[in-house]
Amino acid sequence: MRFASVFFSLLVALLPLPLKAEESPAATPAIPGFGAASGEAERSLERAFDADVASPELLQSWLKRLSLRPHHVGSPYDKANATYLRELLASFGFDAKIETFAVLFATPKTRRLELVAPRRFVAGLQEAPIASDPNGAQSAEQLPSYNAYSIDGDVTAPLVYVNYGIPADYDELARHAVDVRGKIVIARYGHSWRGIKPKVAAEHGAVGCIIYSDPRDDGYGAGDPYPKGPYRNATMVQRGSVADNPLYPGDPLSLGIGATTDATRPKFATLADRKKIPALTKIPVLPISYADATPLLAALGGPVAPPEWRGGLPFTYHIGGASSARVHLALSFDWKLTTLYDVIAKMPGTSEPDVWIVRGNHHDAWVNGAADPLSGAVAELSEARAVGIRAKAGFKPKRTLVYCFWDGEEPGLLGSTAWVETHADELRAKVAIYINTDGYERGFLSAEGSHALEGAYIGIAGDVTDPEAHVSVERRALAAAALQPVDPDALPGDGKLHLGAAGSGSDFASFLDHLTVPTINIDYGGEGGSAGAYHSVYDSFRNFTTNQDPGFVYGQTMTKTAGRFTLRFANADVIPYTFAPLATTVGRYDAELKKVVADMEKSAAKVNARIADGTFAAANDPLRPRVLPTPVPAATALDFTALDRAIGALDASAKAYDTLVLARIRSGSGVVDAPTLDRALLAVERAMAMPDGLPRRPWYKHALYAPGFYTGYGVKTMPMIREAIEQRNWSEAQAGIAIVSLAVMRASAAIDTAGAAVK
Repeated sequence: MRFASVFFSLLVALLPLPLKAEESPAATPAIPGFGAASGEAERSLERAFDADVASPELLQSWLKRLSLRPHHVGSPYDKANATYLRELLASFGFDAKIETFAVLFATPKTRRLELVAPRRFVAGLQEAPIASDPNGAQSAEQLPSYNAYSIDGDVTAPLVYVNYGIPADYDELARHAVDVRGKIVIARYGHSWRGIKPKVAAEHGAVGCIIYSDPRDDGYGAGDPYPKGPYRNATMVQRGSVADNPLYPGDPLSLGIGATTDATRPKFATLADRKKIPALTKIPVLPISYADATPLLAALGGPVAPPEWRGGLPFTYHIGGASSARVHLALSFDWKLTTLYDVIAKMPGTSEPDVWIVRGNHHDAWVNGAADPLSGAVAELSEARAVGIRAKAGFKPKRTLVYCFWDGEEPGLLGSTAWVETHADELRAKVAIYINTDGYERGFLSAEGSHALEGAYIGIAGDVTDPEAHVSVERRALAAAALQPVDPDALPGDGKLHLGAAGSGSDFASFLDHLTVPTINIDYGGEGGSAGAYHSVYDSFRNFTTNQDPGFVYGQTMTKTAGRFTLRFANADVIPYTFAPLATTVGRYDAELKKVVADMEKSAAKVNARIADGTFAAANDPLRPRVLPTPVPAATALDFTALDRAIGALDASAKAYDTLVLARIRSGSGVVDAPTLDRALLAVERAMAMPDGLPRRPWYKHALYAPGFYTGYGVKTMPMIREAIEQRNWSEAQAGIAIVSLAVMRASAAIDTAGAAVK
């Protein structure tokens, strides 16, 4: 669902680090959670594992087979791929099965978009065939370009250009006295998850939403369009779900309360029924290409768009309005229950079979999906195959391995959410880590997730070599980050690799946000241009093997990276969490919240002073006047004492565990009952679950991480506090401080309990 270019937001600005050709990873340090002897045995296993990683030719053959035909949810090839994956996993030595779930999924019956004034234009809504890529000839099997979980609708109204369609853009429209009530908006992709655009538009009274791909963002403004290069050409369209996943992911009929049965499933047969389903959009939504967007945008009058709103099309961008262009948008869908096919494969552990290491990547796609998701799926296959080879040679994991290939990720994390909700009690009790991937391309390592996993992440990044730069993937990621502009909201610029915070947009969401299970999402990207073909017909085998990873060397690297997570967590003497990074990160989140409040106070004071002294009025353009700002209420003081105290306790507990307990395990000087300690360690992340979840979206339980209500994929850290502050809901922010403080204190106590298990 996500594309690889987001990796830069997870890297930290650092001092430049020169690269040396053929540089090898640094000397091998101790592995967290292992003693000296077991650590050496683990490294020996990993060397053998690396030798068993699938060859580029085998990776290519799997990718070609899986991406041969369109395989969206409900298609015959989707089911065929699931069967193929199950059979492969069984041949590797796993107990593999398919679990099925019935979910709501809609496909288009009617798609019509036309400009009706000042002239007539009918959008083609078709991606043009390309002679060199056979994907273009499979139109009979392809899903047309559309946004899943848009509501049906037939509306004709004036058109308004809203830039990226995020809340700040509507503030700018208000300054231009442009009102979208009763109008259809057109927004460009980017700067938020696509589902935010119709959500915000509906909140402002729009009756329809069109989303287009501007060439400045992922077309010829970024590089050569496909097929010459990897970027979006004039007719390529980004499909995608617009269900309100920040409310809850998964089947829209679950209403965020878990799997439904025929008896409990809400009705959806009529439009009136569907309008009552919270996750569906309130207005019809359609994605289009920039070829189809050009006549619509060119017809707009009204104010000239601000400079930062202007894309790459060859005309002046206008905002539009009541007396500007008018469009007709008509959409209807075939609403039905569709079967999902989750592939689940297990290899039981020996000494701790009731502790699970879960690895996942989805297998469904919007069309052929070579990059998203199948590149990640074949890397996971390679990992499972190498583990199977080691098992046939005598390897037995201490903890149970569970390999998952999810269905229905693209429409809204359907398969993983259904599986998690169905098995929630067992997963809460057993899962030590969920390791997620979602496709990859050539480029740089990045990862996001639970900060108790940061120590393991840094160690693994230092042990894996980049296949093209021939330095560790850690060194290359740091070097790339050093060349990026300093971002005040980026990770700490301390010369170290850090784990980013996870929001949503892939199958880790149910594990992290709902179960509060430690989770990591691993990516390689930034050099293959996969964002250009993202969710289009031309996310194809030809494109991938030409642009994203021609030699499949990063597929092998992804196998080695994720495989080390799987093996180290399966084999460690104790589950290899490190808690000092967690405590440091929670302290940083606390400092960020205080800074947000202070900045709001300063900003309000400055705006109010300029209103009072007439600065805005004097600077206003008499011929093109803008609406003057109104006074901003001052921020209310918040009491962070309880949170500061809780973070202090967490810091002390984390340092004591990491410096004393892990050192004793490394040296063998402590007496460790590993199953008892592991059981205590499983409780730490679970302790950060908020029993009632977030306000107005209780499915999201984690006190530290959640997708933003108005960002979608983008994370909000300490979300109950942060979003209340951003909405100036001071009473809710203060209540959030109390709730998050208790969660942090529970985590501290759980770490202390774990530490007490080592004598």
